[in-house]
Amino acid sequence: MENVQTNPASEEKKEYSSFRYAVGAILAFFGFSSKTHRGSKKRAKLVADIATYVVLLLGGFLMVYPFWWMIASSFANTSDTTLSGQVATMVWWPTNALPASTGTVDMGLFYNYRILFTEAMAGTATSSNGFAIGYTYWRSIINNLLYSIVPVVVGVITSASAAFAFAKINWKGRDVVFMFLLAAIMVPGPSIMTTQYVMYVSFGWLAGAGAPNAWMTLTIPGMFGAIMTAFFIRQFLYGLPTSIVEAAKIDGAGYFRIFCSFILPLAMPAIVAQGLLSFMGCWNNYMGSLIFIPENSLWVNLPHAMTIVNEHYPSNVGPVMAGAVMSVLPIIILFAAFQKLIIGSLMLTGSKE
Repeated sequence: MENVQTNPASEEKKEYSSFRYAVGAILAFFGFSSKTHRGSKKRAKLVADIATYVVLLLGGFLMVYPFWWMIASSFANTSDTTLSGQVATMVWWPTNALPASTGTVDMGLFYNYRILFTEAMAGTATSSNGFAIGYTYWRSIINNLLYSIVPVVVGVITSASAAFAFAKINWKGRDVVFMFLLAAIMVPGPSIMTTQYVMYVSFGWLAGAGAPNAWMTLTIPGMFGAIMTAFFIRQFLYGLPTSIVEAAKIDGAGYFRIFCSFILPLAMPAIVAQGLLSFMGCWNNYMGSLIFIPENSLWVNLPHAMTIVNEHYPSNVGPVMAGAVMSVLPIIILFAAFQKLIIGSLMLTGSKE
């Protein structure tokens, strides 16, 4: 049988519509190949990178703008009710419009901050513009420091000692107890707050006018540590050689001596990182103060006090915004200063011996 060979050059050229040809040209311009045109791989990678950065910039804007809106609103003069509505719109730059009642008197760019601090330090009930602070700003800061420093320092040490017992001491039922404690993480915290409230009432912590012992509800429970903190420190301790503990035991050192002299110094990066994270959570613990501490108590923390001021005096939100900026400023400074330590500690918690 005779073989018939076809010449590719003699094949009929496939024709495309002008629309398809134009679309192919556009795709080729952006670096994507089609049946009608061939694109450049470098140009395709450039277009993909540009699209990725656009999406990332948009996401970054959506996360950063609310914080910027809070800062800009804290500089806005909202003492006049006709101007207070400007914080309900998108604020792009801090404004300091003059209230009608003051004429041409310049209230200054830091008007809201001056009102916040002077009212707090003076302890007056109302100011000349009608803005009142039911809870002194400085007292709320002191309460926040009490609720953040004492439970964090004592609680992190307690969690570290528990982590040492779960990681480096062999005792019967150790893994079962740890898994039981770890399962408690699945229980949402707000779901047990009602039970905690009843328990604190039975302890007498919320009794009396103004609940003078209400500070115990946000201080004493945190001193017993947290299972999540113990979990992360335990994972970090797994990366330390067990030979250190065994050598110390041969030399006659007890577990308390080993923990204080060897474990604490070696695990200090993880302990400090978890302490910073716990401090941030305690500093912003609005729910705990809202549930456990009455509004007429002097032990209200800073986030709770700011919301109470906002509810009682909605016509002047500028000083409230200034208080909100001052309340989140310490957290931002701490995270910016220790972000490498926090991230590095979380990365090392996955290492094992």
